[in-house]
Amino acid sequence: MNLKLNANRILVFAPHPDDDILGCGGSIALHVEKGDTVKIVYLTSGESGSLDIDKAELGDMRKSEAQAAARVLGVGETEFLGWPDSYLNVQREYLQQLTSLIRRERPHRVYLPHSQDGVRDHLVTHQLGMEAIRRAAGPWHQDSPGEPWAVATVLGYEIWTPIAAPGIAVDISAFMDKKLAALRQHRSQLQGYAYDDAIKGLNRYRAVMNSRCQYCECFQLLKITSLMDKPAYE
Repeated sequence: MNLKLNANRILVFAPHPDDDILGCGGSIALHVEKGDTVKIVYLTSGESGSLDIDKAELGDMRKSEAQAAARVLGVGETEFLGWPDSYLNVQREYLQQLTSLIRRERPHRVYLPHSQDGVRDHLVTHQLGMEAIRRAAGPWHQDSPGEPWAVATVLGYEIWTPIAAPGIAVDISAFMDKKLAALRQHRSQLQGYAYDDAIKGLNRYRAVMNSRCQYCECFQLLKITSLMDKPAYE
């Protein structure tokens, strides 16, 4: 019997465009370099992220920025769920949709905001994602079509609120420039705030405190079934 070596499938849940880059952009680039398949799912389009730009116009702008940033990292697939920016909540329809999405995409690893992020949309994204991951794994919930799928590894990334006790530090030194280049595609969000400087500082701090490399992304370990995301062969 011939056994085929398969790449890992990686799913990233982001509350808003740019959260994915801030929280795990270097790790995304690392996955792409390894040959993994990465998909980024944006729960909102970030249309509330300005007082000066019309919401519909800003939403379209931020989608374009997110797609440009994904291309910089080498990510070939993005999806926008279009839920309301700044008004996310845990509700039936959202859980059904995310559960179906996980069953359809069958990811080996999921990234989402960590469990103590101080921004409400980030925290709700964590809650929705973790509950959908739990539901997707079992033989329940007929209202979320698809065969059951258990995600092997779930990591929580940090955005506005640093993780108090990180469980994993990932060396992203080789990808820091690419991460910053991707983040700088989000021009609408960098006009008033130097998020690129902030995240570079955080990633440098994480490296000094957790390793001997130049830059690190740290994560909350939310689920792990083995040291590998999946068996080497399927």
